[in-house]
Amino acid sequence: MESTRLHNAQSSVLLSLEAAAATARGGFGCLFSSSDEYETALIAERRAQGRYGRPRSAWPMMMFLGLTLMVVGTVLVFS
Repeated sequence: MESTRLHNAQSSVLLSLEAAAATARGGFGCLFSSSDEYETALIAERRAQGRYGRPRSAWPMMMFLGLTLMVVGTVLVFS
C-alpha cells in the first residue's frame, strides 16, 4: 500500500513539474531571435513615431551672421 501511495505521489509531482515546465516555455516566447532584430524593430517604430527627426543645425545661421559681419566690416573700412 505504501508503495502505491509513493508511486502516486511521485507521478503527481512529475505531472505538476511537466505542467509547470510547459507553462514556463509558453510564457517566455519572444518575437525576436536576437537583440539586433529587437533594436532594428525598436528604431523603426521610433522613426515611425517621429522621434528621430533631423536636428536643426546652427551652422548655416552662424555662417550667415559671420558673412554679414565681414561685409559690414569691409564697408566700414573702405568708406
